[in-house]
Amino acid sequence: MKILLLTPQFPYPPHQGTTLRNFNLIKGLARRHRLRLFSLLAPGDAPAGTPVTDLVEHLVTAEQPRRSMARRLRDLVSTPLPDMALRLWDPRNFDTLLEHCRAHPPDVLQIEAIEMAPYLFGLLAAGVRPPRIVYDAHNAETLLQRRAFLADVRRPRRWVGAVYSAIQTLKLRRYERRLLRSVDAAAAVSEADAAELRSMAPDLPLAIVPNGVDLSAYDPRHPYPNPYGRSGPNLVFTGKMDFRPNVDAALWFADRVLPLLHASNLGPHFWIVGKSPHPRLRRLRNRPDITITGAVPDIQPYLAHADLFVAPLLAGGGTRLKILEAMAMQKPVVSTRLGADGFPVQDGVQLALADTPARFAARCLELLQHPERAAELARRGHAFVTAHYGWEKIIPGLETLYSSNDTLTGASDRR
Repeated sequence: MKILLLTPQFPYPPHQGTTLRNFNLIKGLARRHRLRLFSLLAPGDAPAGTPVTDLVEHLVTAEQPRRSMARRLRDLVSTPLPDMALRLWDPRNFDTLLEHCRAHPPDVLQIEAIEMAPYLFGLLAAGVRPPRIVYDAHNAETLLQRRAFLADVRRPRRWVGAVYSAIQTLKLRRYERRLLRSVDAAAAVSEADAAELRSMAPDLPLAIVPNGVDLSAYDPRHPYPNPYGRSGPNLVFTGKMDFRPNVDAALWFADRVLPLLHASNLGPHFWIVGKSPHPRLRRLRNRPDITITGAVPDIQPYLAHADLFVAPLLAGGGTRLKILEAMAMQKPVVSTRLGADGFPVQDGVQLALADTPARFAARCLELLQHPERAAELARRGHAFVTAHYGWEKIIPGLETLYSSNDTLTGASDRR
């Protein structure tokens, strides 16, 4: 099939959620399909010479538009559209896409994430409707914003964020429903996301196509250099650090959990690894027990030499690639239940789960003080990921959506 994918950013290097999913989907689909890619370039993106150019027949790029904070605030009160619908729309970029679609009509148009929905609506308005349109929902965005609201409304200092999330939740519900009713099929990354999407479009063919991990790139047997420069225990949390759920998670762990760990006299050090640290994290830089790395070339060395991976997420949606990566690297994981949402895991089997500061600290201490328990937990987590979450096991579920037979599939069908 000739498949045209629309991605909100160039899918290489695959260093965070969106690019990781998009690159590995492209890599897997290219084995059996003819791919074309329309991708919006962030500052610094350089497609030339990347593996993506060898995987697609046609690559069409345009620059991501920029919106000022003042414009975002005006849009908050002046338009019924959610912020995500306005973030990447640009009429000149659309003209480029429209010209390509008319010259090279695809069999399947695949929308990667809700930010690219305006380009779909533009094509439909221009009379361009490919035979099959598939929406790959990286998150059920309404659910994600609702969870952000519920997390913020409990904390008076975050009430401004709660108001923002409440407004976005209402706008996203309408917009997400419109998107789902404009496509022929959709993919969700978890059962919770699928349930949210089904509530808006009950008759839409939908498959659960979970996030996966490139098992060859996350091989615990590889001799990675040690990036820490200090003895343990080193506790690591990874992700794009201007994403609000990641910022909140890092602050919660630093302020509420890490002080409890110091009472053990183990001397733990918390590493926050990921690009674009938000200004809210700046106050942590003066703490001797915390390191904020910013962007790093590869996260594998930080995972390989960590004593513990923590996922203290309080909000969010979808499924967390970071947890899959840590388990693929055979590291013990402590997560909140929401952080592990979407994975069919059991507390104490593949990872440890805890939701309060005291309980989260206790689970960390248990694994740090008993290395044999940590190693066994890590071994079971690694076996779980290798059995179910290699991309070669996931791609066929997406391909079922390309057929007009509307066959439904899900992660549970493979287990």
